[in-house]
Amino acid sequence: MDSHHNKQLVMQAYGLYSQGDIKGVLDLCTDQVCWTSADIAQVPFSGTYHGRYEVGEFFASLAGNMDTVHFTPRDFIAEGDKVVVTGTAHWHVKSTGADFGSDWVHVFTVRDDKITRFEQYTDTAAAQAAFRGAPAAQAGAPALHH
Repeated sequence: MDSHHNKQLVMQAYGLYSQGDIKGVLDLCTDQVCWTSADIAQVPFSGTYHGRYEVGEFFASLAGNMDTVHFTPRDFIAEGDKVVVTGTAHWHVKSTGADFGSDWVHVFTVRDDKITRFEQYTDTAAAQAAFRGAPAAQAGAPALHH
């Protein structure tokens, strides 16, 4: 598939996620999808997940541990089999009551009209501090711009 089509596929995945349709997101992934982010101490859903079942567990753990205050993709940049998305998010950690925000970058690899790999880059220190219970102002979270 061409980069424009890959970009449309990733945009579709974000649309499904925003509607809470995790099954729809998983249907856009290969059976062997690799979903990865930095392994962050105290953040139960951090690390690497293999296959649609495990990625579904990632989303369940994400929703079980945090509420989305806002999650906004901004830019979608496609080249070959890669789609890079920049955005910003603000989260509320259920167990500690702490909030944190961060800009993020997601890198998708798309092959044969399916997502085969997802990589997340974000402010890991802010997430870790929020899961420890530090208020957002002390967690080093950047100011969020809308």
